[in-house]
Amino acid sequence: MGKTLTYKILERHLVQGRLVSGESIGIRIDQTLTQDATGTTAFLLFESMGLGRVKTQKSVSYIDHNMSQFGPENHNDHLYLQTVAAKSGAYHSRAGNGICHQVHLERFGEPGKTLLGSDSHTPTGGGIGMLAIGAGGMDVAVAMGGGAFYLTAPKVIGVELVGSLRPWVASKDIILKLLSVLSTKGNVGCVVEYFGDGVKTLSVPQRATVTNMGAELGVTTSVFPSDETTRSFLEAQGRASAYQALSADPDAEYDRVIKIDLSKLEPMAACPSSPDNIKTVAELAGKKVNQVVVGSCTNSSYTDLMMVANTLKGRKLHPMVEFAIAPGSRQVLNMLAENGALADIIASGARILESGCGCCIGQGFSPADGTITVRTFNRNFAGRTGTKGDMAYLVSPETAVVTALRGEFVDPRECGIDYPTVEMPEHFLIDDSMIEQPLSEEESQKVEVMRGPTIVVPESPQDLCDTINGKVLLKCGDKITTDHIMPAGAFLKYRSNVPEYAKVVFNCFNEEDEPTFATRALALKSKGIAGVVVAGDSYGQGSSREHAALCPMYLGVRVVIAKTIERIHKANLINFAIVPIEFANPDDYDNIEAHDELEITSLLDSVKSSDNIKIVNKTQGCEIIGKLNLSKRDREILLSGGLLKYTRNNA
Repeated sequence: MGKTLTYKILERHLVQGRLVSGESIGIRIDQTLTQDATGTTAFLLFESMGLGRVKTQKSVSYIDHNMSQFGPENHNDHLYLQTVAAKSGAYHSRAGNGICHQVHLERFGEPGKTLLGSDSHTPTGGGIGMLAIGAGGMDVAVAMGGGAFYLTAPKVIGVELVGSLRPWVASKDIILKLLSVLSTKGNVGCVVEYFGDGVKTLSVPQRATVTNMGAELGVTTSVFPSDETTRSFLEAQGRASAYQALSADPDAEYDRVIKIDLSKLEPMAACPSSPDNIKTVAELAGKKVNQVVVGSCTNSSYTDLMMVANTLKGRKLHPMVEFAIAPGSRQVLNMLAENGALADIIASGARILESGCGCCIGQGFSPADGTITVRTFNRNFAGRTGTKGDMAYLVSPETAVVTALRGEFVDPRECGIDYPTVEMPEHFLIDDSMIEQPLSEEESQKVEVMRGPTIVVPESPQDLCDTINGKVLLKCGDKITTDHIMPAGAFLKYRSNVPEYAKVVFNCFNEEDEPTFATRALALKSKGIAGVVVAGDSYGQGSSREHAALCPMYLGVRVVIAKTIERIHKANLINFAIVPIEFANPDDYDNIEAHDELEITSLLDSVKSSDNIKIVNKTQGCEIIGKLNLSKRDREILLSGGLLKYTRNNA
């Protein structure tokens, strides 16, 4: 039986375990990336491990998330990250150089390599043939120190692409179509691998759009083959030596195959407030729109923005629409400026935002109350725009720019404008002056790491005890995202100060005039009572931000009980010694309510060797059986009191 591309790359990097679907494996990591919303914690933990310099082939620290500097917090973090990268032997991409995933694709990505990033959209690298995986900062810190990354050997979903996209239909519509098939839940432990004759019709940026938003499927990652299109992209970036041809064997067998005929796709949109709430744009035609933005790591490439510029040339935006672009990198912005496209965009009435994550994470460009905002982003979770009760739709740049011109949803195929075909450049503008190269070991010893007063070393988890007496602090429903747990936007500036950031844990569930989740949790902690969170399906969707585990841990949360828990968040819970339990019988979700008192006995023995664990609900007078879906290493980490202690013990 032939091999999938996924398993070929895994085989080259396997350091522990057997490559058998469902088994725990450890793989060598070639490259890592961090960004400033997660990187401060990652580097603080890396320093705490005492491992010295990074030991990967390349580790890159990016500044792209918290660009607005209202108060000293963000700049404090930037200076810390710049100096700790110099001390640690990492590359550093300065503020203004661009979004980590876009820049990494342009300047560092290599087919066949493994990439671990402290950002859930790290799978963008799959567009260039990398096995690129998002993870929590603690896991990335271990990888920077030369440690393996552990995951479940995945099932591989093959997506066969045939045909080619028609005018005004975009690669964004491919992943929106796949989200309509697979949804955002139930895909843990899978990799999506693209193959078929349709692949060669897609450029690397188009492929990267698909793998980027593949993160919303809840899969481990997504990957395209590396072919002549990949070679051309790397040559245009001045990195031809990084190329290698990679593909699945012709007789590779997949766990499931989904066929998508590109020629039959039509423009689509993810409707509020989930990336899998899919409708065709034709179904939305006539809905009034007051705000449109093209950008984010999903759709901010040179070709995306050239298409926008060519469509806008000589035209004016609808007067009731505020429209903006956020170029994905300084390279893209400079090329648009040099060829006159930026002037065409500005002349239309558009606003130009920074080359960064900004409004994608709720930092600026929030929509007005009761209005529709149309975005080329990857997430539209409720409130993520920074406006409570927002109505955010996710679309392609093609749909976005036509919508901005008309002031309402219009199927772009019916807009009456000739589709502006954009060719990939033979040579991209190369200027790496804002990427600081790693210092030599001798030079790095002279660096003084700048630690502002708003940077606080995270508290270590408490060791597990054999009996947990706990109280349910919160019972929530399905598809709870890390944005629900830890709000982003303006609150992200506190990410380097856990005691401060923890004050807004589950902020969206706080009732007016009632004690906050944080207040109630700390009150229990002071009495030695463990906090418990109960949830439905797909708990922990979305961002890789480990603060969604780290801050609850600080507040005294020791157990999460849910119907299912998403991969990255579950790993983060384990890393910070919070026990992740899933209901053996999902109906038992109805047998626990908020404020119930729970007791778990023989916890250490259960974590050590059992697949089941007994939970006594003292309030309801019933017993519930939970499942511990843990690998041997997961169990060892929990029993060690978290990944940091585990790593120190095994160094």
